[in-house]
Parts: sequence; structure tokens; C-alpha cells
Amino acid sequence: MIWVALFVLSFSLPASAEQHALAWRSASALPDELREVGIRALIRDDAEATTLASSDFGNVSVYVDLPAAVLYPSCPGDIAALLRASCARASPFPVSARGCGHSIRGQASAPGAVVVDMPSLGRLAGGSATRLSVSVDGRYIDAGGEQLWVDVLQASIAHGLTPRSWTDYLHLTVGGTLSNAGISGQAYRHGPQISNVQELDVITGVGQIVTCSKEKHADLFDAVLGGLGQFGVITRARIPLVPAPARARWVRLLYTDATALTEDQERLIDLDSGVGALSGLMNYVEGSVLADQGLVGSWRSSFFSDADAARVATLAQEAGGVLYCLEGALYYGGAGAGGESDLGKRLELLLHELRYARGFAFVQDVSYVGFLDRVRDGELKLRAAGLWDVPHPWLNLFLPRSRVLDFAAGVFHGILRRGNTGAMGPVLIYPMNRNRWDSGASAVFPEEEEVFYTVGILRSATPASTDGGQLLRLLEDQNGEIMRFCEEAGIGCVQYLPYYAGQADWEKKHFGPTKWAKFVERKRKYDPKAILSRGQRIFNAPLA
Repeated sequence: MIWVALFVLSFSLPASAEQHALAWRSASALPDELREVGIRALIRDDAEATTLASSDFGNVSVYVDLPAAVLYPSCPGDIAALLRASCARASPFPVSARGCGHSIRGQASAPGAVVVDMPSLGRLAGGSATRLSVSVDGRYIDAGGEQLWVDVLQASIAHGLTPRSWTDYLHLTVGGTLSNAGISGQAYRHGPQISNVQELDVITGVGQIVTCSKEKHADLFDAVLGGLGQFGVITRARIPLVPAPARARWVRLLYTDATALTEDQERLIDLDSGVGALSGLMNYVEGSVLADQGLVGSWRSSFFSDADAARVATLAQEAGGVLYCLEGALYYGGAGAGGESDLGKRLELLLHELRYARGFAFVQDVSYVGFLDRVRDGELKLRAAGLWDVPHPWLNLFLPRSRVLDFAAGVFHGILRRGNTGAMGPVLIYPMNRNRWDSGASAVFPEEEEVFYTVGILRSATPASTDGGQLLRLLEDQNGEIMRFCEEAGIGCVQYLPYYAGQADWEKKHFGPTKWAKFVERKRKYDPKAILSRGQRIFNAPLA
């Protein structure tokens, strides 16, 4: 059964977890255990360190209490020592691993406890180069959990190799995305990033360092992938590599209705029926909704010339204010793809068969690396304009294929149109094949249908048209309205990058009884004192 996820806006730790954290902090000194294990010199408890460790990309949490301290580990053993010290106490202190701080609602926080600064593993252990190792013969890369995916790409591409599955934004840590799922337009073919891992080094909640895979300690391996940091800290991942293409033909096609878009997307991702000339023709398939400012009025608009933008605006007006964009890429060149002559035939077939609005096909040719790291350019533009470090009340959902058009009608043509906030940021919509996901992993996704959709409403509360705080409240209210619409319409959906207020909501609205029972069983096994990642608010501490 798919459980409807209700969107909750308050921020608080479960009372028992909060009491444990505050009891430790009230001692006004770090525990003697930390001195005894020899890591006290790696811990800071000054305001600068703790304030930074309490912040995240979302910038939306109501007040997040500061951690008591931050550990800057020089090696995985330092993290293990910290966890063992916590585990040895009658009232263990919470520990949260923090990579880039790209969570939205304080999920990597540890109020009154200890945050582990994961990037220190790369800085203090001899630099990133010592934490990235490519095996050309074995066709894999070993990457520290703190390493950025963009660095994984650069290290791999130097050998003419590349991972198969990516996120759209590469300046995230390996451990961070593998603790969620890691999705983008390649997932329809290769699955999410958690389906593209051969081996992990994990530090469990009792401070044990374990190497695990599908063949060795398989239950821990499955638990950690998509496990939201609940079962261990990922300190190394072995990622399989394939020959890399050299370039990408980047395509955007505009549609005036959701039916044509989704049907075309599903034709492109149909890998198993053996029917249709478009099956698997694109290496990357995503989509988006152009409403309000949409693509044309945001940092992504560099794809369109001024003349094109005017034509798109006219088309949108004729279509009732909402357009859809199919975004895809065809790789070519290098050892990992066909040549340019083959590319031309593929592109010609696409443009002939797909049912986009004729005259609204836009094509660019870019390097493979440039395509994968394309969001970075937008980030730098937003930073330069002072629009990056603003609230990001994002809402990410997985929807069953059978209800995606109902969702589009109610949300894209209803809620978002009626409540036009003028907020900037893309709204994504694209399908994935369920059989490319591993149901043994901890990640939750719709399993009733062969195809499900991801919808990402990725807006920023920029103070362009109104007070930033007021706009944030409007966007939060709109997110809540979207979730209520799904519940009332019977649209079963689950949150991706989920947020819930406490354990009862996680059990009922996200996991459901069967998956919850497995999740709890694994928690008791690998983090029995509920030390790890309490900022997710999944478990009360101590465990019942």
C-alpha cells in the first residue's frame, strides 16, 4: 500500500530525544570518554563551529538548537571512537553526520549533541586525492563518503570512465545521496544511485566499522542505502564505472498539455516491452512545468534566446498559462557512445515521432561533463545575485503513474495557478521504471505500478516580490495544500527527501506497517540506542 505523506511544518525533536540531548549539554563540558579515546583535539564547541553545523540549504526550520560540539575527523576511526563513547554512556548523546548541509529541514542537525563534519575526512586525511581511487581494470571507483560527486566525475573521466547514475546537482556528497536515493534523468535506465553501488564501508551506531555488499553483510548494505542515516555512517562507497561518452546533445521540447508530455516520456523510458522506435533512445529523460516565471524567467533561461522567450510566452498564454517541457540528452563520442552520424539519425527520429508543439524544439551541443554539471552554472549565477542562501521550502514526491494526470490538473493547473506566488525555481516531473529500483534497500517508493513519477517543486523564497518571510509562509501553506489535495483525491504518494514531525507519522504516512517493521528491526540491530541522525525525527530515544 502507498501511504499518503502529510506535510508537517513544525520542527521539534521527540521529547525523550530532546531531554537526552539537553541532559548531556547541560553538563557544560564534553564527556571524559571523548578525552580518553583521544579525539578531544578534533572537537570544537565554539560558536562559529556549532552555528555553521546547525545550518542547512533549506533555511526553513523554525529554530534549530545548536549542537554542543562538532567533530572534525581525520579518519573513519575517529567517528567510530565518537560513536563508541556515546554508546558507552547511560544516556547516549546523539550524533549526526553532516556533508554539504543540503538537507531542507534540519535533518542533519544534532541539537545539543555532536555533528560530524564529514568533509574533514578529505581535508585531514591527506586531501581528496587519497579518498578517491579508480580501478581501471576493475571498472570501479572507491570514493570517500565525504567526497563530492563532481570530484568522482573528474577522477573517473580522467581514465575515460564514468558512473552510470547521477543526481542533477553534483556538488553533494557520496554518502549524502546514497543515504536517500540519488535520482535524475538516467534513473529510468540504470536506477537511482543506490542501485549502482558494489560495496560500502559503514560505521554502525555502536561504533563498529563494517565492509558490506550484496554478498557480505547484505542486510546492513541494504539498510544503509536509502536509510536516511539511521543505521550507519558511510565512509566509503565502491561505484561501478563504464566507458564515458564525450559529448551530449541537449534537447528541450515544449508541450501544451500534460497528456502528450507524459505519454512521450513513457515511450522513451519503455525498455522492456520491445515495442516502439523511441524505446531507450535518449540517455537522459526528465521534464518540467513552465508556469509563472518557469524556465523562461529563471537562471535556466539561458537555453532560450530573447526571441524564443517571447514566442514561448505567447504559446503559454494560448495554452492557458501552463506549458510542459520534455528535457533529454543523447550522448555520443568517446568509447561509451556512438558517433555523430548515429546521433543525427537518433535526433531526427525523436523530432519526428515526439508530439511536442512544432517549432518549439531547442537543441544545444555540450560536453558530457558540462551537461552533468550544468546546475553549477545556475548556482553561481544565483550566488552572484544574492539568491542562493535563501529559504528553499522544497517538496519532492513520488506518484503512481495512474494518477499523474490527476495531480497535474489539481496542482499545476489548480493550486499553483490560483496561488501564483511569483517564486523562482523549477518544477520537475518525470517517470522512472520501478524494476530499476531495489526493493531490498530502505528507500520508499511506489511499488504497485511498473512506472512511477517524481515531482519536484523546487522553489525559493526570494524577496523579489514580497517580504521573504511572508513568501516563505505562502509557499509552505501551498505545499500543505498540495498534500491535502493528494489525500482528499486519494492520490497515494510518498515524499522523497521526506520530512515528518515524529515517529508515528513516519510509521503511518511514509513506511506503512510492513516496511516500518523491517526498518525498526534494522534499527535495533545496527543502532540499538538510537544515536544516529535524530534530526530526521524518525525514532524516539530510547527505542521502545
